[in-house]
Amino acid sequence: MKAIDIKLVVRIMSFLLLIESFFMLISAGVGFYYNEPSMKFLILSSITTSVLGVVGIVSTPRINRNMHKREGYLVVALVWVVFSVFGMLPSYWSGYIPNITDAFFETMSGFSTTGATIIQDVDNFPHGLMFWRCLQQWLGGMGIVVLSLAILPLISEGGMTLFSAESTGPTKDKIHAKISYTAKVFWGTYIGLTGLNAFSLWLGGMGIFDSICHALTTLSTGGFSTKSAGLGHWQSPLLEYITIVFMFLGGTNFTLYFFLFKGQFRKIFSNEEFKYYIFTVLLFATLICSCLILHHIEYSWENAIRDSLFYVLSMITTTGQITTDFMQWPPFVFTLLWIVMLLGASSGSTSGGIKIARIILLMKNSYYEFKRLIHPNAVIPVRYNDQIIQPQMINNVLAFVVLYLVIVLISTVIFTATGLSFEDAFGASASALGNVGPSIGTIGTGNFSHFTAPAKWLMSFLMLVGRLELFTVLILFTPSFWKK
Repeated sequence: MKAIDIKLVVRIMSFLLLIESFFMLISAGVGFYYNEPSMKFLILSSITTSVLGVVGIVSTPRINRNMHKREGYLVVALVWVVFSVFGMLPSYWSGYIPNITDAFFETMSGFSTTGATIIQDVDNFPHGLMFWRCLQQWLGGMGIVVLSLAILPLISEGGMTLFSAESTGPTKDKIHAKISYTAKVFWGTYIGLTGLNAFSLWLGGMGIFDSICHALTTLSTGGFSTKSAGLGHWQSPLLEYITIVFMFLGGTNFTLYFFLFKGQFRKIFSNEEFKYYIFTVLLFATLICSCLILHHIEYSWENAIRDSLFYVLSMITTTGQITTDFMQWPPFVFTLLWIVMLLGASSGSTSGGIKIARIILLMKNSYYEFKRLIHPNAVIPVRYNDQIIQPQMINNVLAFVVLYLVIVLISTVIFTATGLSFEDAFGASASALGNVGPSIGTIGTGNFSHFTAPAKWLMSFLMLVGRLELFTVLILFTPSFWKK
């Protein structure tokens, strides 16, 4: 096995930094429109990022070979850290987030689409920095590397390695032989749905700036808001129903949209994960709605149905959008919400969590294991979407789920060592690893400003690990990864 080509990694990272600097400039334009002093810090950060990107490109040779797996994993893991380091500069240099720990935490929360925050007064945050904050989630939702595959032909060689390392779910769906085409379709769909979401929110009575920002963070299932009270600031059932629809769309496998555009509706409604996704949402929403009606006499049926759908989708898609303090509801309700927070929505979507596809495969394999015990000589394969799943895939799913739960438990222990209660520690672990934002306990709606610095760095690490689905990051800590 050859050594990792560091120059190739640096060259690709440098091109990606140019992409980040471009989006910083767009945010600076928003600051210029609102005549805000913070605009100059966005411009300065963009210049700094682009200069380092150009230096990296000039100092490295052209790519003349396919990328190997180890280099792909290294690029994908590093780009999220590097983007967060440069992405935090505008908020840090402007003084709006004067602490490096807090600035990195907020930016990693943005790019990983977690939605956890340390900002206590979001309402007075400058428009340019606010837009950059929301744009981070939008970029991270579909994936930084997936965007580069769509617009940078120079890294299409070895692109499947990059795509697999960053995409979510146990299966990596290709809709075309060229991975760049798949990336373009995904991003084209993503942009179209974001625009439709923004237009719908604007028609619903939200201002143009707020509607664009909320669209950026809803389709990405990120959850950052322009208001401290979140969507609850507007007290508008219509805006909540619009957000319900687009949270559901953000949690849907983007491959299904390709089938929708092709008119292949049978492939959509025969997809097992999509059917279980709908069933799970309806089941938990029904349970929560019933509980709210039983425990809150003042709740109308419409209000209970809306709140139950909103929060089930907010948690299962890991959007983390809020309208009220759900921790004031009966314990049965936020216990159910914690369960769906762990589950996550569809693979190939912008959501976090374990993913419904893995749960389906795990449950099927567990059920068939009973049959294998009764009929030890029988060959009973696991089928998913009418295809036989190879044992290696089942082993991967089992390893993922076990590792996921182990990380939550270990992180919980570490968080308690920083002074958190068990409930807060457990909630923070699950929220960060699942890229959710809101949590249980005293954290509730997702403000982590009171956490200690070590706890914030641990949460930042968990956000990264969760967004890249464990293996892509953790493999870097194995000795065999670095050996020739």
